[in-house]
Amino acid sequence: MNARGGDAGMVVAVVYNPVRVDVPRVRAAVEAAAADTPGIELLWLPTTVEEGGQAQAREALDRGATLVLAAGGDGTVRAVAEALRGRDATLAVIPGGTGNLLARNLGIPFGSVEAACAVAFGGETRRIDAGIAAARYADGSQSEHVFLVMAGIGIDAAMIAGAKPELKRRFGWLAYVDAAFRAWPSAKKVRVRFRLDRGHERSAHVSTILIANCGALPGNIELIPDGSIDDGLLDVAILQPATVFGWLAIWRKVTWENRVLRKSAVGRRIIRFTDRAVRTRLSYLRGASVQLEVDAPEPFELDGDAFGDVVGLDLGVDELSLRVRVPAL
Repeated sequence: MNARGGDAGMVVAVVYNPVRVDVPRVRAAVEAAAADTPGIELLWLPTTVEEGGQAQAREALDRGATLVLAAGGDGTVRAVAEALRGRDATLAVIPGGTGNLLARNLGIPFGSVEAACAVAFGGETRRIDAGIAAARYADGSQSEHVFLVMAGIGIDAAMIAGAKPELKRRFGWLAYVDAAFRAWPSAKKVRVRFRLDRGHERSAHVSTILIANCGALPGNIELIPDGSIDDGLLDVAILQPATVFGWLAIWRKVTWENRVLRKSAVGRRIIRFTDRAVRTRLSYLRGASVQLEVDAPEPFELDGDAFGDVVGLDLGVDELSLRVRVPAL
């Protein structure tokens, strides 16, 4: 049920990152969208450097919120989702950061605060999976985190760790292009050992291995075209280019084959005849769980945020555990 069809007197919380969003504009848009439902109580809970959204979302739940708007970047959305997973409350996304990855994958407008607020208060509620990543560190410590889009080890994690905060604030996801060019010269292949669904162990030398809950990236890039956010499965993309031409072949696949050719029968036939060489550089696997180990500590990222250097990851799915507001059909 959407907010307009709900009871008057409902509590709606806005967990917002004051660095990533235009606070006066967000406040005006939220208040305008909420005005159609008499008696809504709005809670405004800013994130801080120390508390990125989990604590604020828990406070919102304690104060009776049944709809929690996460206004900020992917990190804010991920933190709020971690607190709402498995709870009887709905997440709404007001994009305002770098990649807006979950918003892109759910069709939530990311170019207009007002349009996103219209979805938050007038959209439909959908259940989606939450990815769970248990990280193991060289000192023997462990930590567990939720992710909504993807986890990664390799050049993507090094790139994210190296992205300059001032460029992210000014240029959004294009800041990662700068970081990629700086990471590329020193990038090395990473030897990974992994298991799907606790099956037999495989190993590979990779530039990047990505474990995804859904597959669209900024720039209309369909990295994992068959990725679905509510199928109870994780999709694994293994990138193993040997040269710059290998990277170009992968780029062609994710920007042309996955986004255009796959959408028609003729295009799919073309892919079958031309895709053999690319498969050695970009391959896909799928499973409900993934166990992954590396020989030495490697950077690790979740939904575009760096989480330090890890020696192992156990990844799984909490199926349909998160309620989110999406555009009405």
